[in-house]
Amino acid sequence: MNTNEKYIKRCIELAKNGLGTTFPNPMVGSVIVYEGKIIGEGWHKKAGGPHAEVNAVNSVKDKSLLKKATIYVSLEPCSHFGKTPPCCDLIIANEIPNVIVGTVDPNEKVAGNGIKKLIAAGANVVVGVLEKECNELNKRFFTFHQKKRPYIILKWAESQDGFLAPEKEINQERKPVWITNTYSRQLVHKWRSEEQAILVGTQTVVDDNPKLNVRDWSANNPVRVVLDQNNRIAKDSFVFDDSVKTIVFTKSPITNNYTNTLFEVLDFDQNIVPQILAVLYQNQIQSIIIEGGLQTLQSFIDEDVWDEARIFVGNTTFGKGTKAPIFSKKNIEKTYIEKDELLNIRNHD
Repeated sequence: MNTNEKYIKRCIELAKNGLGTTFPNPMVGSVIVYEGKIIGEGWHKKAGGPHAEVNAVNSVKDKSLLKKATIYVSLEPCSHFGKTPPCCDLIIANEIPNVIVGTVDPNEKVAGNGIKKLIAAGANVVVGVLEKECNELNKRFFTFHQKKRPYIILKWAESQDGFLAPEKEINQERKPVWITNTYSRQLVHKWRSEEQAILVGTQTVVDDNPKLNVRDWSANNPVRVVLDQNNRIAKDSFVFDDSVKTIVFTKSPITNNYTNTLFEVLDFDQNIVPQILAVLYQNQIQSIIIEGGLQTLQSFIDEDVWDEARIFVGNTTFGKGTKAPIFSKKNIEKTYIEKDELLNIRNHD
């Protein structure tokens, strides 16, 4: 690993501190080096707050050293005014002579313009250091800007004999039937905090009345996205408690007094997957974890529109009930959480 790679790797480590808190902005880390020593570093912590380069520059005690230093940044410095001024202007104003960039920003508002601006100002710019790793860091951001859709994670738990849920008994209480252990469930809540939204189908809400929050983890709750074609979900369900921004896809919106719940109309006679993704893109949703049920998961699998699958296989059997999705389980990474098996699969890797 050469010097540039060593410091870009540190930028990536710093950037990861912003996982789940920077939407709709990317995660970015920055390091400033003078004579082989780090004299400043920072990362982007929250949308609307200072960018990584700003935090790195502000952390340098002796600002006179900046004129002889090198700034490393995992993603191209921005060149446009958003909620904060352009980072390019900050680098130029401080006369930092050397700029090392991990990867180019795919956002059309930047897309190489930041690099051009720095070069025009006389900076020595190197681009593409640990590029693959920097792209992976911001896989959500890149997918959103390049594919015009959210980064999609499929998640479900199935029994040893391949069921999502046991057969329901008449008048059975509306609550989840747990397949996985406590630690696996806590991990799921951590995952929810890392993504911008969570999606479930009608039957999941009708059967389980889920809260779809991160009560087992200390972090932000994701936007709730619910399919309810025929308005079957009871209005006393947790998804209608208005506590978290919620998007409901329906055939006919209802008159309501909600302040934090949006009703979006879909044509359910047509393929709903591209319609859902178009609405999520319009709502600036960069990543979503799809937790079911069967029909919802299978729709995305059949369309081959997904990026990751995370499948728990619990230590229980049901005998009969709702079967797990039909899925080609290849290129699997297996880990274990006590007796739960966790399968991690990447699509089109």
